[in-house]
Amino acid sequence: MTEAPNMTRMTPDPTAGLEGVVAATTRLSNVDGQNGVLILNGKRIEDLAGKMSFESAIGHLWQDVVGTMPGPVLRQALGEARLAAFSIVPLLESAPETLSVYERMQLGLAALPIMGTRSEAIAICGALPVFLAASRRIALKLGPIAPDSTLGTASDLLRMLRGERPPKDHSDALDRYLVTILDHGLNASTFTARVIGSTQAGLKQAVLGAMGALSGPLHGGAPGPVLDMIDAIGSPENTEDWISGALARKERLMGFGHRIYRTRDPRADVLKAGLRHLGDSSPKVRLAENIEQAALAALKKAKPDRPLDTNVEFFTAVLLDAIGIDRSLFTPLFAVGRTPGWCAHVLEQQQTGKLIRPASRYVGPGAGF
Repeated sequence: MTEAPNMTRMTPDPTAGLEGVVAATTRLSNVDGQNGVLILNGKRIEDLAGKMSFESAIGHLWQDVVGTMPGPVLRQALGEARLAAFSIVPLLESAPETLSVYERMQLGLAALPIMGTRSEAIAICGALPVFLAASRRIALKLGPIAPDSTLGTASDLLRMLRGERPPKDHSDALDRYLVTILDHGLNASTFTARVIGSTQAGLKQAVLGAMGALSGPLHGGAPGPVLDMIDAIGSPENTEDWISGALARKERLMGFGHRIYRTRDPRADVLKAGLRHLGDSSPKVRLAENIEQAALAALKKAKPDRPLDTNVEFFTAVLLDAIGIDRSLFTPLFAVGRTPGWCAHVLEQQQTGKLIRPASRYVGPGAGF
């Protein structure tokens, strides 16, 4: 028999979004917001992104929950999963035109035939890049392109989007981005996935739930508005006036500040470093660097007691824009990169055999009786 919770010992304020409440024990990732450190299964993000392929990084994250798979083996398995997922694309083509790219991806995942724990994780992670590219081309009235299982995930995703094999620097940049966002502690979508997984529901249902959580603008929608801000500023000479005006109007500067990090988001530096590998900076990249410097100076002056530094969304927007990814695809692409992390958390939670069932504090009529 489960013992009823002692309400008098429940000190955390439930209105604070469970901040500071430990809800899981994990080997997968550690987010140290005070020191600006992100660790994935024992390795700092700086030692993974740009130095390890997406497939190898997944294998590193998965070794304790899915099993040990070298990068080349997992790359082949994900390539085969992409080929299998392409059989679902006719369903996406027949769906109502009103569906967004993200909604088509969810439809494709719901229809994906999968079986077995290990194969289920690979099938899901292989399928979403196919569904993203096919859904984008369907929206553009173009024919979907079949996967090439010999390529890595990043390169094949760009090829399926564009209809031609991308330059290596573009593939490398996207690979770096996907590794950077692979996992990040118990954020809203990951917590959603763990809650669903704790019921012993299948991985597919947990990932669909996580995708639902990610669709909310407070979680997955920040990189697009960063580009809107950069476009609104337009040129370096407008930067300081635009930023000071926005702060005077109490508007948020997109791409700065983070709920967890009280210093610089380490993922921002990883992605900024990736821009240097794309050759000569475009005017938008140079403008973004100018905006970052001006914004940090203005924020420090306007809010000296509140640490607000560059976060991952700022350079996500700049990097993805530099390789030709439309801003409408930022959230769908984030889902592709985060899905292996979701799967890992679900499988880790299920190893405990414990159902996540928090208590609530009643404050309605008759409270206290």
